[in-house]
Amino acid sequence: MGAVLSTRLLTKRYGSLTAVEDLDLEISAGELFGFLGPNGAGKTTTIKMLVGLLRPTSGSARVAGIDITAEPERAKAKIGYVPDAATLYEKLSAREFLQFSGDLYHVEPRLRDRRIEALLKLFDLRERANDFLSGYSRGMRQKVSLAAALLHDPQVLFLDEPTVGLDPQSARQMKDILQDFCKEGKTVFFSTHILEIAERMCTRPRADGEPRGGRERRAAWSRKLAARDR
Repeated sequence: MGAVLSTRLLTKRYGSLTAVEDLDLEISAGELFGFLGPNGAGKTTTIKMLVGLLRPTSGSARVAGIDITAEPERAKAKIGYVPDAATLYEKLSAREFLQFSGDLYHVEPRLRDRRIEALLKLFDLRERANDFLSGYSRGMRQKVSLAAALLHDPQVLFLDEPTVGLDPQSARQMKDILQDFCKEGKTVFFSTHILEIAERMCTRPRADGEPRGGRERRAAWSRKLAARDR
């Protein structure tokens, strides 16, 4: 089976600062892929290039066989994205926000509403579904953000540090949901700076990125992963 997500020499520079350099990835359908590295390693920059929010300086990225730079709208239809800080409309309820998200992806209204009810149940949000998002905790907001990313049934789901601020029960629930998503033959790209989270949640963690501290820090993270596999 070919890669559902691939990059070739993907690079992003800001003037003299290189945030991501020559990144090569091959990720298959059904993988829960952990993109591991310390803060400042370029994980968020990488994800933003992969979802079409940042244009790479050089190199290429393909999602479901579609070049994200050449055909961004087609590629984005295959993508779900949860940023590191959920950006929600405070004066909407969770249900209204999910309806809005479904409409952005042109999900047929009856199908949209069925999926919303299923997602509200899945994330234990039905009792608060009609409350303004301004009153939600960080963990609840993260659940709404993930539900919105799943609503249009994406092929690849990108998550940037999604467990930050979650209580242990919510983190376990997220793990179960992501694993079920991958069992359907779909793919998760999951970034974290915590090795233990990558080990616990991901089928294939990888240490990558080149932080400002240089190659030595990158090598140290790779050694930790290698030691785990011995």
